[in-house]
Amino acid sequence: MPETTEKGKFDLIQVLNGVALLLCVFCLAFIALSLRPVAQWANNQNICVEQEQAKSGAPISWGVRKCNGRSKVYEVNRSS
Repeated sequence: MPETTEKGKFDLIQVLNGVALLLCVFCLAFIALSLRPVAQWANNQNICVEQEQAKSGAPISWGVRKCNGRSKVYEVNRSS
């Protein structure tokens, strides 16, 4: 005959699974909140590049350099 479990008993494995699941949820929420400034910076970079490209008609690579503070075009002197 199969044994029946009492309704009042806690199954230790289910309790540990629940605690582990809550811990994972809190960790993922913390990671998501920690990455919010990075997402904001990336959005600002996209806006800056789009505006620079529309304003000057230059390629995207120039807009990226301009938004990163490297708008000067450096010439490479080759000595033969």
